[in-house]
Amino acid sequence: MELEVRGEVFQWRGPAPYYYVAVPDAEAEQIAAVASLVSYGWGVIPVHGRIGATSFTTSLFPKDGGYLVPLKDAVRRPEGVQDGDDVVILLTLDGV
Repeated sequence: MELEVRGEVFQWRGPAPYYYVAVPDAEAEQIAAVASLVSYGWGVIPVHGRIGATSFTTSLFPKDGGYLVPLKDAVRRPEGVQDGDDVVILLTLDGV
């Protein structure tokens, strides 16, 4: 399954700063429909992503009935992505 996700990058300030993009509701519903086929078992879903020319692997985190895409510095820095930026992420869920 391939999805195009558009959203705003936001920062969660815990012990270390983390950056995320919330998956919009329509795409989150599509993911939820196949989650049992691709989940690690606790709701985390492995995905391949791409922002611009940068490809990466990560896992979607379930949050409040939706999903968050974590963005590592190794993804954000080459693409110049900052807190508050709107981005387009191409996500691929394997096995679907």
